[in-house]
Amino acid sequence: MSRRRVPVPAQSKIVILDFGSQYTQVIARRVRECRVYSEILPHTTTADELATGGAAGIILSGGPASVYAKGAPRVDRGIYRLGVPVLGICYGMQLLARDLGGAVEPSVEREYGSGRLTVTRKSPLFAGLPRGLDVWNSHGDRVTKLPAGFVSVGATENSKAAAIADTRRGFYGLQFHPEVSHTPRGSEIIENFVLGICGCRPDWTPGSFIERACAEIRAQVGEDRVVLGLSGGVDSSVAAALLHKAIGRQLTCIFVDNGLLRAGEREWVREIFGRHFHIDLKIIDASARFLGKLRGVTDPERKRKIIGQEFIRVFEAAAASLARRRKGRPCRFLAQGTLYPDVIESVPIAGNPASLIKSHHNVGGLPKRMKFELVEPLRQLFKDEVREVGLQLGLPREIVHRQPFPGPGLAVRILGEVTRARVRVLQAADEIVQAEMVSSGWYDRVWQSFAVLLPVRSVGVMGDERTFENTVALRVVESRDGMTADWVRLPYELLAKLSGRIINEVRGVNRVCYDVSSKPPATIEWE
Repeated sequence: MSRRRVPVPAQSKIVILDFGSQYTQVIARRVRECRVYSEILPHTTTADELATGGAAGIILSGGPASVYAKGAPRVDRGIYRLGVPVLGICYGMQLLARDLGGAVEPSVEREYGSGRLTVTRKSPLFAGLPRGLDVWNSHGDRVTKLPAGFVSVGATENSKAAAIADTRRGFYGLQFHPEVSHTPRGSEIIENFVLGICGCRPDWTPGSFIERACAEIRAQVGEDRVVLGLSGGVDSSVAAALLHKAIGRQLTCIFVDNGLLRAGEREWVREIFGRHFHIDLKIIDASARFLGKLRGVTDPERKRKIIGQEFIRVFEAAAASLARRRKGRPCRFLAQGTLYPDVIESVPIAGNPASLIKSHHNVGGLPKRMKFELVEPLRQLFKDEVREVGLQLGLPREIVHRQPFPGPGLAVRILGEVTRARVRVLQAADEIVQAEMVSSGWYDRVWQSFAVLLPVRSVGVMGDERTFENTVALRVVESRDGMTADWVRLPYELLAKLSGRIINEVRGVNRVCYDVSSKPPATIEWE
């Protein structure tokens, strides 16, 4: 029986055009917090493409360039004729002003860091807000001449036009950054733009997402079979539950033991998904294959690409085996738990190839030739949204609130060559970290906590004997969505216990360090 295709309902959407700002992803998060769907697109996106996509409003992000510099990024000026509101932030405001006939010049006194905005004229952008606002600045230019139709609605000490508006056309500009936490009431400014000025409906909810995602999955898959790589982590688990709701027994989950997993992970996944949720689950031991391919490899990007390629090859073989056994249609689709931050970090910002942060095995690490078409039902979501969807789907809290675990597994937490012996050392250290974080009550208070095995050996003394053993680094961070993160100030007593247990119980380790770097400039994972 053919599956009836249900039309996917329209939803409100705000598009952010990216000019390379480090805060672009934060803008997208703030819009999502208004329960409105946001999407980041390159600044080269045309007005026709935006019109087809049905954006209710457009935000021009900040960026490191100066609008008057040679080769500075531009925008298709046709966006100003689409009839939708536009908000320019920092560089975006300067570009908006310049494009519409204003003037931008270098500021004699640059503004970096905290500042004070005075609202000088009533504006829907500041509805419900006080006349004085603490704001965060990061700019060296300023608008010196307003375009026709614009008025200044806010000023700082060094700029009489720190906030500008053309209410008739729905065009607004902010010289400061309302999206960052250093602008305490900036989220309310963005909400005023999204809900008040653009008239968006707050319809981006877990329930609405599930309804849309299921309709899209059914439309894409039809009657074909889908295989999903189930790791036991939050992303793949929620993807499995969503796909199972959408297509039922057309889904087969394949758990690949690549030899790079946490201790006991295979048994845990078998118990939860195979026996408890009754999802069609196939377990494959490919540890020797993966470790063999990684022998002698030390470059992080090569590790990720090798692991991504091997995953696909293992899946292709498993899918072919399933088709032969069941004498049915071959598995045409591969499902992945790709998230929006994976997509963002794997794509160069503003068309600059040098801005690539890293390849994710399920985004940039896939081979160009493979026998599957991809199904990525979570690629619109940030991590906290994935957790909300998981709870809505009925997954237990122990799965939904698991800390993130990288797709390439422990390979990106072992700096240098990955060997079976080094994996065992890190598995033992990681098991201690997880146990102590849970027993101390800190596990649910942080974003991620894990151990990293360094390619560093140092001298120590154990049992009155000289040792020359490995070093383990501890990484514990707090974050909302993984886009930015800060290191956690764990109690000294807990750090001492972690260090003591690892050195005493993990053979081959005689030194433990604590990572006190934030993201940016560091990343959460070490590779």
